[in-house]
Amino acid sequence: MLYVSLIAAFVASILLTPLVKRLAFRIGAVDAPNYRKVHARIMPRLGGLAIFLAFLIAVAIFRPILIYNEHGSDFLLAIIIGACIIVATGVIDDMREISAKAKLVGQLVAALIVIFVGGIHIEMINLPFFGELNFGLLSIPLTVIWIVGITNAINLIDGLDGLAAGVSTIALITLAAMAFIMSNMFVLAIAAILAAATFGFLFYNFHPAKIFMGDTGALFLGFMISVLALLGFKNVTVVTLIIPVIILGVPISDTFFAIVRRVRMKKKWSDPDKSHLHHRLLDMGFTHRQTVLIIYGIAIMFGLAAIIFSMAKVWGAILLVAVILTAIEILVEVIGLAGKNYKPLLNFVRIFNK
Repeated sequence: MLYVSLIAAFVASILLTPLVKRLAFRIGAVDAPNYRKVHARIMPRLGGLAIFLAFLIAVAIFRPILIYNEHGSDFLLAIIIGACIIVATGVIDDMREISAKAKLVGQLVAALIVIFVGGIHIEMINLPFFGELNFGLLSIPLTVIWIVGITNAINLIDGLDGLAAGVSTIALITLAAMAFIMSNMFVLAIAAILAAATFGFLFYNFHPAKIFMGDTGALFLGFMISVLALLGFKNVTVVTLIIPVIILGVPISDTFFAIVRRVRMKKKWSDPDKSHLHHRLLDMGFTHRQTVLIIYGIAIMFGLAAIIFSMAKVWGAILLVAVILTAIEILVEVIGLAGKNYKPLLNFVRIFNK
């Protein structure tokens, strides 16, 4: 039955996207060029609605099996309600460009629904050498921060044709693979269905794009990925808690160093700029398509690292994290992701070599 749902999600996405494109022009959900954008003409930006509708169609087909999983009915209800609020927020923003505070309100409401309706939140972790750590009252705020943070991280990397959709698809496939390893059929099904819907949309979104996913798609995908990561890895050891962080290495690291960059330049952490990972690669001379494919490659490496990480012993996992963090730091310093003068590790190596 799952493969039928996957085909349905893929086909529905391909069929619905042209219809959503027409709707976007009709209701004024378009993206005009400016100094931060790389496109040179007005583009429709409601594409995420096609992904969402294709996802709903496929889930409706697979629903009888989904709800037979433990707590499957509660999880599915909470996810769908939260997703509807996120998508509504995105549609309004794609039409009228609402304020960041207004978008945050929608994200907070969606997160709280997931927590209180679905009972989805991080309760505790087992720390190596220290034992169990219960979050207690901090469980809810930590879960809200995770959902809102990942939701916005996907939105921040949505700067090139096919970038956010492709990175999200890779993350979803990795989540589905990890769910298969852990025998979590609910997360496996939802992640696979959403990946199929997003992949169908990529036929119109890859460079040169015919439509953008807009905030409707970026917020929806970020929300879904954050919730699925919680469902797959909650109440586990600190080692496996790091797995979703590795899977989402591209958007998380890009967001983190964007904040570092803005703090160093004495700007508000939320101020937009043109120095994200894809901007820096473009500035280095890579073409639009090459830049997207490079970031796809980085996302795939993060996904593979997450799978290897899940199978490693504690010390092996610690070593892998150290290697990943060092590689990220070197990349950041080489391309200037945290600012052109931010090169502490490279400067230390130069001093050591003298």
